[in-house]
Amino acid sequence: MPGKSLNRRTLLRGIGAGIALPLLDSMVPALSRAASTAPPTRMAFLYVPNGIIMNEWTPTAAEGSVALPAVFPRVSSALKPFREDILMLAGLTHNGGRALGDGPGDHGRAGANYLTGVHPKKTNGRDLQTGISVDQIAARHLDGKTRFASLELGCEEGVQGGSCDNGYSCAYSNSISWRTPSSPMPCEIRPRAVFERLFGGQDTDPREARYQKSVLDMVRGEAQLLASSLGGSDKRKLDEYLYSIRDLEKRIEHAEKNAVPRPKQGFTAPPPSVPTELSEHARLMFELMALAFQTDSTRVATVLLALEQSPRAYPEIGIPEAHHGLTHHQGDKEKIEKVTKINQYHIEQFAWLLHKLKSTPDGDGSLLDHMMVTYGSGFSDGNAHDHANLPVVLAGRANGQIKPGRHVRYPLETPMSNLFTAMLDRAGVPVESLGDSTGKLGYLSDL
Repeated sequence: MPGKSLNRRTLLRGIGAGIALPLLDSMVPALSRAASTAPPTRMAFLYVPNGIIMNEWTPTAAEGSVALPAVFPRVSSALKPFREDILMLAGLTHNGGRALGDGPGDHGRAGANYLTGVHPKKTNGRDLQTGISVDQIAARHLDGKTRFASLELGCEEGVQGGSCDNGYSCAYSNSISWRTPSSPMPCEIRPRAVFERLFGGQDTDPREARYQKSVLDMVRGEAQLLASSLGGSDKRKLDEYLYSIRDLEKRIEHAEKNAVPRPKQGFTAPPPSVPTELSEHARLMFELMALAFQTDSTRVATVLLALEQSPRAYPEIGIPEAHHGLTHHQGDKEKIEKVTKINQYHIEQFAWLLHKLKSTPDGDGSLLDHMMVTYGSGFSDGNAHDHANLPVVLAGRANGQIKPGRHVRYPLETPMSNLFTAMLDRAGVPVESLGDSTGKLGYLSDL
């Protein structure tokens, strides 16, 4: 260890750029003086729309907690390598997603209700009303401890005005994060915009030569000066970290140069700076999120992989039809098979994220060791618009507060909000209730 002790919030600065650093050995003395050597517990919430083919999703089990089996069903098979890092939960329900006298509009309710636990007001005007989402409750509590209170990321662009589902505003379908009951937090789908937010706003005018530079060029002097004062282990960590930033930057540049707008019937094509294929797009966003967690730039993030009623097709896996239309399969085996493949494709992106988090060092473990990551949908059966027994994965160990490797089946109609209150508690954000919660959830840290 060198004599120099770095503050945890040290930045590499240059003209128009500020790069936060990951946790280095040289920061530990400063953290020790502050009596805070343990990495923080982070939370991420991933959402997929339109439900899942459930008989290909969850292992069968009696009520209670059992070890995950060695064999996974088709849809969740990509999670098998991470069976010791995840909990698969069954029996959780979002009653607020149901009609409750409001008639059709399940997709709008599913999105707005998912992280809030509140039945949204049926309106397509400005009088939006749902609840504060779990991520924003955490962000409000942690405000000031990180550079960004939260990140809201997405892979499909949506609009926030007008009616998208039987009188429900598009804001309900296209946002899962809500800062207040009437203020959605729209997600950012452009990798470049997220990169520049994290690493400093370069002048984005392509006529400027500076735009053609790497963000690392702007902090090169400070990086070299810092490296000269670090020990061998920290030098390697710094070098690997800066390499990962440049590699990500190159991939974003490549995606921007090669993106081809994909025509959609009745919908505007996405911006050309957004990757065409979901796998490339999602992995760029996941990598940006992991860097934000690694540098403690934020501790809370949401990722909307696709919108409710998503018109997106997936030609990259041989499916030219729109996702949402296929989910209303009415028992058609060919359509069910295509939805199953889409479900598999989505979960493969989640598995990629788990690998990324598990392979990223963080303190005495990995990012995944110090995180809680949920993956799920506001429907179980998309064909029936069923809001009960939702598909849910909870990954990570939350700094030893969660015991993964199990399948847990709760009594039917257990509020999903109970899971979110339990997660907030483990993140050091105690709340009495959230949405329709009735108490904290058992079986997360014990048998």
